[in-house]
Amino acid sequence: MQPGPTPLLLATPPTTLEKLKHIPSGTWLNLGGCILTVAIVVGAWRTLRKINELVPWIVSVLAAAMIFSYWTYNRTEPKFLTPVVDQLTQILPTKSKHEQDLEKLRKSREDHP
Repeated sequence: MQPGPTPLLLATPPTTLEKLKHIPSGTWLNLGGCILTVAIVVGAWRTLRKINELVPWIVSVLAAAMIFSYWTYNRTEPKFLTPVVDQLTQILPTKSKHEQDLEKLRKSREDHP
């Protein structure tokens, strides 16, 4: 009887390529999207900076304001920003408050034909 392969030889650690094959394709898409986004932002920043050094900062502040407004209205903010968005809901409108106001308006129209 010939000796078979030892269990140690069968339990070799996977190579880097084998590990990469097990990463879900969604992860690669997210990584590619992030790299593309960074490239676009850097290109836009450089283009806007050619106009004036202050322009990219103004665009950045406007973009951040739009993102925070969206998060506040729809309450889709990341968990760690919930305390900040909670404070913004006292100033900015939210979707749930808007829907409540519309429902009150509909009921008042139904009550008074």
